[in-house]
Amino acid sequence: MNARILLVEDDSALAQILTLHFEEGGHEVFHAPTLKLARQLIAEKQPDLVILDQGLPDGKGIDFLLSLERDGLDMAVVMMTAQHDLDLAIAAIQAGAFDFVHKPITTEELEHTVKIALEHRRLTRQVEVLSTSQAGVNDLPKLLGRSEAMLSISKDIALVAQSQTRVLITGESGTGKELIARAIYNHSRCAGVFLALNCAALVDNLLESELFGHERGAFTGANNRKSGKFELAANGILFLDEIGEMALPLQAKLLRVLQEGTFERLGGSQVLESNARVIAATNRDLAVEVEEGRFREDLFYRLNTIQIALPPLRDRKEDIPMLIDGLLERICRNEGLPLVSVTGGANALIKQYNWPGNIRELENVLTQALIRGRGAPITEQHLSLPADILMAHGGSGPATNTGPLQSLDELEAGHIQLVLDYCAGHKGKSCEILKISRPALDRKIERYQLDVKAIKTNKA
Repeated sequence: MNARILLVEDDSALAQILTLHFEEGGHEVFHAPTLKLARQLIAEKQPDLVILDQGLPDGKGIDFLLSLERDGLDMAVVMMTAQHDLDLAIAAIQAGAFDFVHKPITTEELEHTVKIALEHRRLTRQVEVLSTSQAGVNDLPKLLGRSEAMLSISKDIALVAQSQTRVLITGESGTGKELIARAIYNHSRCAGVFLALNCAALVDNLLESELFGHERGAFTGANNRKSGKFELAANGILFLDEIGEMALPLQAKLLRVLQEGTFERLGGSQVLESNARVIAATNRDLAVEVEEGRFREDLFYRLNTIQIALPPLRDRKEDIPMLIDGLLERICRNEGLPLVSVTGGANALIKQYNWPGNIRELENVLTQALIRGRGAPITEQHLSLPADILMAHGGSGPATNTGPLQSLDELEAGHIQLVLDYCAGHKGKSCEILKISRPALDRKIERYQLDVKAIKTNKA
């Protein structure tokens, strides 16, 4: 499809190469080395597509893009930049850009992007400008990362945030699926609240009550009417984590809400309506679960309108330094501690490890290191990592890691015990640090046979 293309780029050599390439492809190309000239050419030539650089002599491309959207100009926009910046990528997609590409880029790669952008121009025109407010999301980039994989996911976040489409987030345990759901919520125009529910944390009848609510007397202990998450999340987002753990009978009831938008409380007959947007997450392969009869096929297709697949941390280790910064900021803020640094040796050790527990395991290790270090910079000696990793760096590490390699259950049990010790047995404070509910903590204490009574106080 031949088109009029405006190239806004101050690098004359690159501009000449791209101009010749697209002209050979039958397109009409105009070049503007400044934003001032670009605005003039847009008014005169009315291009179908703009290839817009971020850094220009008289301003930033993202600001220019925002002004184009405010003026309601009808064109596809592809942004280029040498920066690997998650905030910028999200802002560009939010502001209406079709894509966000990084230099250096080959002419073939850019041509492919331009072709798709032109083909989907009608869809692009329908995209509304999202609010540029970043309130409440300033820590998200550090907790998501800026690898190529995560920048691609950031574009998905910005696009799906603009609709009411259901999203299925997949990935191994601990990869940050709830962070993605919250990012979608924070970048949307959603007027309601964000509510999260872990489908694996409750037995079936309690999970049903949490979802749909119950009437007084619906079951033993139901002394009062309770509103469920579908009722409370009206006009908002309901995040259903570990959806693959939901029992089949409850799946049928969930399907009804998704299909018809109606439900009843447990023990009730009144038909209630819900317009809550559902975002689900799972660490299972739901297609396999469907084949093996453990998950309803119709529910799978209802949930899987758009899928965002999170890579494991071992496949995006370039994000680890930023994740460390973001996690330490959050942990220290929650604990009321001054922000600490991580030594070069500890950083190298962290990057060498493959993190089978992903971001959740990294957060646990950093929390333990903070507790052990008591405000001092984190060194190799503070890290609870497998002995072979520690020995490869010439250290012995914490005493708990000098024996055989531990399973994830053993690591989790050790970490929970450490937090309980640190909090002198105070379960409420322990739950705050561990980011789990009181019932979940009680279950883990029972499961791992942890010692809550005979606890030493580690705080001054």
